[in-house]
Amino acid sequence: MPTYTDAAPDTRLPFVTPRMLWGAIFAGVAIALAVELMFALLGAGIGLSLIDPAAGDSASAGGLGLGGLIWWGLSTIVALAAGAYASVRAAGIARPFDGAVHGLAIWGVTLLLTVYLLTSAIGGLVGGAFRAVGGLAGAASSSVGAVAPTVAQAAGIDQDDVNDQVSALIEPAPVDPASMTREESRKAIIAEMPALARGGTDGRDAENRIADIIATQDKISHDMALARVEQARQRFLVAKHDTIATAKSATSHGASIAAGTSFTAFLVLLLGGAAAAAAGQFATRRRETL
Repeated sequence: MPTYTDAAPDTRLPFVTPRMLWGAIFAGVAIALAVELMFALLGAGIGLSLIDPAAGDSASAGGLGLGGLIWWGLSTIVALAAGAYASVRAAGIARPFDGAVHGLAIWGVTLLLTVYLLTSAIGGLVGGAFRAVGGLAGAASSSVGAVAPTVAQAAGIDQDDVNDQVSALIEPAPVDPASMTREESRKAIIAEMPALARGGTDGRDAENRIADIIATQDKISHDMALARVEQARQRFLVAKHDTIATAKSATSHGASIAAGTSFTAFLVLLLGGAAAAAAGQFATRRRETL
């Protein structure tokens, strides 16, 4: 005969591990940031040890920059992989897909947190620097009237002599070149240079004015003075064109460097995400094996 008992059947449900454990994700982020910081300190120590100004055989700036970029890429990949592996193993996740998602979540949170921390730190430093410069400028502008006489006296310069020189600078030079001194002729030529650079009718008038001054001061013909002015103008144009070409070349080179750095950073971050996902999947397979 069957026997009956009063015991109630076991209705407890088995425990199911959640597919996303944010506590484990933030733990992985903390591990990744800590590992990356340690690698950054180690890389800085290695880079600084290569600098030896006394010996004269220090590494070049380009070599240090390339080495630092490679070190940053490798340390980022290793740190993300370590954080993802530790997080998935600690969470006890068994599905490979869930492990990969945990790794990508750690990669995303670490990236956003790193950008936020860097932006905040740089903004604080720049803001403090601008506030300091503004304070110094304000103090200088408010005290320049009191400081100038003291500096002049310390240098052994009479303030009346300084005032006379300043007045001479702002006084207009004589119109007739024959009545000009060498200093007055120099100031008159400087005053005509902007019009000469503009060209056109004003430029031709300025060129003739400068030629008259040179001819009178150096006792040469007007045509010879014009030839001198033309030579000076040509040299100025050549220097101007060289300066513009150098600026364009530097701008193009800087843009190329910025583009290369951006592409490299994108590649490093992409590899970091892949490493975090792969480490998460590997952690789940390791758990199944154990």
